[in-house]
Amino acid sequence: MADRIASELLRMISSGELAPGERLPGERQLADMMGVSRVSVRAALQQLKAQGFVTAVQGGGTRITAAADQLDSALARLVRANRNNLHDLAEVRANLEVWAARRAAERATPEQLQEIERCFATIMSPDRPSRAKAEDDLNFHLAIAKASNSAVFMHLMSILGDILEQMFAFHRYSLYSSPADDRRFMEQHRAIWAAIQRGDGDAAEEAMREHLSTVLSRYEEEKEEEESLQAAQEPQAAARG
Repeated sequence: MADRIASELLRMISSGELAPGERLPGERQLADMMGVSRVSVRAALQQLKAQGFVTAVQGGGTRITAAADQLDSALARLVRANRNNLHDLAEVRANLEVWAARRAAERATPEQLQEIERCFATIMSPDRPSRAKAEDDLNFHLAIAKASNSAVFMHLMSILGDILEQMFAFHRYSLYSSPADDRRFMEQHRAIWAAIQRGDGDAAEEAMREHLSTVLSRYEEEKEEEESLQAAQEPQAAARG
């Protein structure tokens, strides 16, 4: 019985019905939903914990993880070790999110569209403090990711985990920190949301590509500035030597 319950929960995870980071219903509720005993549910959850698909939540409950925590830790160390790795990660993310924007335009449910709209409205709110703009930006992109209705993509996003929060904070408070940058990002988000809302996959893909190309271009500018500074310092160092 526990094997059957574990298989059903895995099916829900693989189909995207249960997304990484999402809390599972309580044991009693799961037992009622599946018409089984709480003992069987508990045994099934133990199996999934052992396989790394779920983890216990402090204070009670269980959430979907797909063993993302360990992977994220290694990725975070890799990015911290070399700034160029953050650029590479931004490039990888850009290609994935362009695909996800098209999928969201083509497959988002009414409920998922409402969630994207809610996140967009939060971004546009004049009452939101500046310290929240990275979090708001991240939530907007995560809502689009979920609306892609791809369990594979959601698990990739879960692997990125905390490093995504660090990346968005770096983008919004270091790379693009001026009021003009904020307005530019708002308009780009508006274009992405409008395309997804009307179900236009081509336009959603192009709007997301333009938005993330903006981010990548600043990385390239910073890299060129660093290389120019390094080249200017080399003759001086040689002369001193």
